[in-house]
Parts: sequence; C-alpha cells; structure tokens
Amino acid sequence: MSDADGKPGADGKPGAEEKPVAAEPAVRELRLVVTAADYDAALHFYRDVLGLTERGAFSSPDGRVTILDAGRATLELTDPNHAAFIDEVEVGRRVAGHVRVAFQVDDSAATTARLAAAGAEVIAEPMRTPWNSLNSRLEAPGALQLTLFTELGELTESGD
Repeated sequence: MSDADGKPGADGKPGAEEKPVAAEPAVRELRLVVTAADYDAALHFYRDVLGLTERGAFSSPDGRVTILDAGRATLELTDPNHAAFIDEVEVGRRVAGHVRVAFQVDDSAATTARLAAAGAEVIAEPMRTPWNSLNSRLEAPGALQLTLFTELGELTESGD
C-alpha cells in the first residue's frame, strides 16, 4: 500500500487519501425525501407527468408517503465555486440552493415543455453545456430546483 503521495506508508497500510474498496457496497439506495406542502400536486407532477414509477405508498393516521423510482441514483458533491459554474452554464446566474435534483431524461426539451405545462416554472430553457448534454432548469413542486439533462454523446476534437 502507499500513502497519499504514492509512497508506501511505514506500516504498509493505505495513506489518508487511499481507502480500501469494499467487495459489497455499504449503501444500497439513495433516497431523497421531499416534504411537499401540496402532496397531491407534487405526486401528480413527479409520478404522472415526469413519469417516475410508484414503488410503494403508505399512510399514517394523519399523513401519506409515496416512494417513486427514479432509476439509478448518484450523489453529486460539488464545492460552492463549481456549483456557481454549473448555474452560470445552465441558467446564466447563481440560482440554486444547496440542493438541486437532476434527472437524466431521453428528451430534455420535450420533458421541460411537459413539466412546464404541468406547473413547473422554467428557469432556463434547454441548452447545450460544455460537457455535451442538453440541460434545462425548472422550479418544481415540493420547492425543488430541477435540472433535466440529455446526454448528447462524446465530443469530437472539433467540439461537435
């Protein structure tokens, strides 16, 4: 094993920057929990309009919860400077709070129009990013800011 600069540690164990890789992932699912004041409108928007599949629905004496499948989940961590860069690219100014939800969709332009027709506020229309995806930004039910993105493929040397 080696330490952070690539040299073996005195005890042969990994350095501070190197972590052993577990054979089995420690986390099985990322679940984003959103408290929506207008539950019915949010459920309609995310399930019926965006098309997330319902995995389960449960109730308590005074409330309800629905678990929607959003496909594969990742946790994207960014520092404030890069978050500002993403906002600048997608919107033209800093607009997101500390949480923004991004959905990869087959057609971000059509999905943006469909979600806008269902009540989402379009903050930025779909536009091509430097990382070659077509991204839009919306303010959606549950007070969530959404990025919709469609991967456009590998960039060539000419940038196309």
